[in-house]
Amino acid sequence: MYSVEIVTHWKKEDEFVANVSGHDILMSANPDKGSSPKQMLLAGLAGCTGVDVVDMLKKMRVEFDAFSITVNAHQTDEHPKIYDHIKILYTFTGKNIDKSKIEKAVKLSKEKYCGVSAMLGKASTIKFEIVVLES
Repeated sequence: MYSVEIVTHWKKEDEFVANVSGHDILMSANPDKGSSPKQMLLAGLAGCTGVDVVDMLKKMRVEFDAFSITVNAHQTDEHPKIYDHIKILYTFTGKNIDKSKIEKAVKLSKEKYCGVSAMLGKASTIKFEIVVLES
């Protein structure tokens, strides 16, 4: 019935290690020791949409020199503290990049392909911004 299994072990104090596809990921409430589970959720969002966008741009034959995704989130003050507003900034650097194709890829990721965005969008407002820089 389930298609994914993640095993997470308590290490010590507030530290946990999750094994994801054979890779250990350290999580902690202490930022000096590891990323928080909610930060990992945002990293998962960036990775999910990033994979979609790169795959679609490859199919569209859009070349770029660099690509980064910055995710900003607002966390509520009351428990359970959730992210109620999320902004995803896609920054591309390259020569003569067709921004309309990037916009199409981001829109398809948002509306059709990125499962993390779809899940988070049920609890949060998610906004997108695209910046294209000439190299």
